[in-house]
Amino acid sequence: MRLQHLHGRTPQLPLELLLGDGESLKVNVWLRVLPEQRYVGVATWRGRQVLAKLLVGSRGERHFQRELQGTNLLAEQGLATPELLAQGWQAGEGGWLLFDYLAGAESLWDAWRAVERQPLLSDAQQVVLGEALVAIAQLHIKGLWQADLHLDNLLRHDGRLFVIDGGGVQLETAGQPLSRGKVLENLGVFFAQLPAELEPFTEELLVHYLLVNGEHALPLEVLLKQVVKVRRWRLRDYLKKVARDCSLFSAQVGAFGLRVVRREAESDLQPLLDNLDALIEGGHIYKTGGAATVARVELAGQPLVVKRYNIKNVLHWLKRFWRPSRAWHSWVEGHRLELLGIATPRPLAVLERRWCWLRGRAYLITEYCGGQDIIARFQAFHDGSPPETDLLALDRLFAALLRERISHGDFKGHNLFWDELHGGWSLIDLDAMQQHRNARSFARAYARDRARFLRNWPADSQLFKLLDERLPQVPGTCPE
Repeated sequence: MRLQHLHGRTPQLPLELLLGDGESLKVNVWLRVLPEQRYVGVATWRGRQVLAKLLVGSRGERHFQRELQGTNLLAEQGLATPELLAQGWQAGEGGWLLFDYLAGAESLWDAWRAVERQPLLSDAQQVVLGEALVAIAQLHIKGLWQADLHLDNLLRHDGRLFVIDGGGVQLETAGQPLSRGKVLENLGVFFAQLPAELEPFTEELLVHYLLVNGEHALPLEVLLKQVVKVRRWRLRDYLKKVARDCSLFSAQVGAFGLRVVRREAESDLQPLLDNLDALIEGGHIYKTGGAATVARVELAGQPLVVKRYNIKNVLHWLKRFWRPSRAWHSWVEGHRLELLGIATPRPLAVLERRWCWLRGRAYLITEYCGGQDIIARFQAFHDGSPPETDLLALDRLFAALLRERISHGDFKGHNLFWDELHGGWSLIDLDAMQQHRNARSFARAYARDRARFLRNWPADSQLFKLLDERLPQVPGTCPE
């Protein structure tokens, strides 16, 4: 096969490719695919393992040149980056860049995932973030920056940290420190990807950067404003993706139905997607009748939760057909929480039955959260105090809701589950969730959420009093 024949999201492997110079390349594993644009995989070339980047399509030459230029800039400035072994562009076919494959390398993103649930800014967390900031500073002091800056583009290998993805590397002035404006802009991109609850430690983390590149004074207030700006952009951009076909989601949207599925789970979910109602009826029913049916179903030994939003009668349909379904609202809000670092069972798929765009039944499929809800978990503590770990996790949840101006809308205890895996509280039933732009509307909604949450326990119980004293208040919305 030749490069111009590459198409689809999952070209069959192993794949023998004939490059424009007549050499053969055998692709064994796909790592990332943007159909008809970019194919990245682990391959065999001249008897050795390589990382192959294959660029095709109408924009292929531009992407090839950008990747080649960025890779050369890293090498010319003496920064650690995988060696470029071969490259070429064939008009009418596409381009290839073959890099030394760093077998056993670990991305800093994987390193971060292993420690992200530790106490804020633990020693292990500081090691990971410190490594990243040192690498960023080394780029900046050479006049470079990584426009596509994230922890996956930094690899640990044999005691060294390598910068990858030359396509995102840009140059201001070779060999001269980056200007302060560019530094603040690029650091804003980096810090915006960290959990927002780490924001109070930004100045402490910045020390790792300044020890390598102290060329500029970096006003913390200016940096934090840039972080907020990037966070807002990232959230808007991500929530657009949950509604369209892309590398993360498989989407089919039309006049007679909507189906969006996390691409990584699509093949596993297919038996459920093909037979939703029957598997719901055969599952463990938590709630049935009325506006919603909730069931736990087993799929290849994996428990999942399916929530079906029913249409009760013609009047109910007339109220619902013209606006986004509650399943869709929960799908969007679940991904909002995920990006903001607030725990909720991962949304896997959403479906709407439609007839000429008029909505009917809808379905939401999520991962299963098997822990106790807060009412059951705190049952034994009506006249005492729950474990401090549980209370600290509750503090973190409420702090996050306040920080992000998020109201739940139905904050009863059965909608808050203990997640054993992550050691924290997980929110479910997001039908009425809202992120508020207006501080006043949020204050009112938060006050209602807080009051509803406390009504889970008798007002004269020790637990009620403890939580009432502990949970944060928005000034002017709660009695002192």
